[in-house]
Amino acid sequence: MLKNIQRPLQAVLLKFEGWFDRPFGPEWNPLRHLGALSFYFFWIVAVSGIYVYIFFETSVTGAFQSVESMTHDQWYAGGIMRSFHRYASDAMVVTTFIHMGREFIMDRYRGVRWFTWVSGVPIIWLLYASGIGGYWLVWDELAQYLMIASSEWLDWLGIFGEPLANNFLTPASFSDRMFSLLLFLHIAIPLFLLIACFVHVVKISRPRINPPRGLAIGTLLMLLALSLVKPAISHGPANLDKVVTTVDLDWYYALAYPLFDMWGAGALWLIAITLSVFVCWLPWMPSLKIKEAAEVDNLNCNGCSRCYADCPFGAVTMQPRTDGRPYPSIASVDPDICTSCGICVGACPTATPFRSADMLVTGIDLPHFRLTELRADTDASLAKLPKILPPGTPRIIIYGCDFGIDVEQIKDANVVVTRLPCIGMLPPSFIDYILMRDKADGVLLTGCREGDCYHRFGINWTEQRLTGERDPYLRERVPRERVWTCWGAVTDGAKLSDEIAAFTEHLRQLPHVSGKTGQEAAE
Repeated sequence: MLKNIQRPLQAVLLKFEGWFDRPFGPEWNPLRHLGALSFYFFWIVAVSGIYVYIFFETSVTGAFQSVESMTHDQWYAGGIMRSFHRYASDAMVVTTFIHMGREFIMDRYRGVRWFTWVSGVPIIWLLYASGIGGYWLVWDELAQYLMIASSEWLDWLGIFGEPLANNFLTPASFSDRMFSLLLFLHIAIPLFLLIACFVHVVKISRPRINPPRGLAIGTLLMLLALSLVKPAISHGPANLDKVVTTVDLDWYYALAYPLFDMWGAGALWLIAITLSVFVCWLPWMPSLKIKEAAEVDNLNCNGCSRCYADCPFGAVTMQPRTDGRPYPSIASVDPDICTSCGICVGACPTATPFRSADMLVTGIDLPHFRLTELRADTDASLAKLPKILPPGTPRIIIYGCDFGIDVEQIKDANVVVTRLPCIGMLPPSFIDYILMRDKADGVLLTGCREGDCYHRFGINWTEQRLTGERDPYLRERVPRERVWTCWGAVTDGAKLSDEIAAFTEHLRQLPHVSGKTGQEAAE
């Protein structure tokens, strides 16, 4: 049932992200760095909060005036910092929820990703506790309304000896000591939030917690412009002798408070807890069925650690060797973490098609899709090329992954396709095997959109192997002009067709494109 919800949403999301690629480019597209932007906004809030704290007076009578002084008398520094604090907090809510929604829509919350998804729930609770606590400290009418409503909401649980709301019955009942406690909470809760954020990414290999520099600078300038055009200001000063009747809510943080006014504390607790439990349960509705984990062949693993370096989820570790072979270590796969992406196979130096079928055993391989099957699929695809093509028509083979552009849509007579779990599974030696044996005139690699690989690093490692930046790299003898890449999502079928046309025209300009198969050329 969830698939029926995700697929149409995914189509809309991918189209929307494609529009963002035009002005920002794939590298700076903010929709591909939502988690990193959330971290970035946290640090902006932290730095601006430290500045505001320097000029903040921790007392019931002085808090409002000190904030007003920063906002108006020191608008060029304190006012901007206060606005930074406010707008970066709001932005963190926005990026967090869009990030959460995107991961759900793209089906990246199940399987080995369940821990990261579930650990995001306490982050949301802590985020809201931090933001609401910040509004209390301004001690204006909005703070008064939020404070009293929050106290009544917590009092419904009955866990406090004396109702918290009693501290806000009269001006005399709210003391500077209580205000100092609120300040302490506003410092402590964000620290717990930071810890929760690092727990959130602890099981992710090479997590991206910093946005690209250009995106970070642009975001900071955007916040500065917003702070100057529409600076954050306070309501009137709080007065516990009066009941607050009208406030301008920050809907990013205070969305639930009108519901509290309408339905009461019990209903709001029920909604909040039910939603939290439901979100935590989502990874198992249903659970993701992952194929068999990669397996290590002791006789062929020489402990080079390339699979360990390339595994996007940290499923491969290097262990001391105990079988007496002359290598100090051997790869070991944790089946509970492995996603069967095959990137480790593409990294293994023994993964090469230049051997007979009975010798084509690698140091690490996928039980359900071994390297022998990949070579067999490659040869079978190449065999589908017509025996005779019009003169000058290049023969092209496309390697595509299961999560990128749908390569099966291609029906050109001179083009054949082979699919893999991830483009990162393809050893560069396969390109060598095809081009240097004249099995095809060109090889086109396609996969997910740039910066959005389903298996995280498949595109990155593939590009680095092609350019010689990462082992195993494409050998120098292979003509790079006959290798083409096209990264795109399932909705980018038109883009792939255009790239095939461009690649075809490019190959026509090169020598030795005869329009015949390699076998015929040999004859």
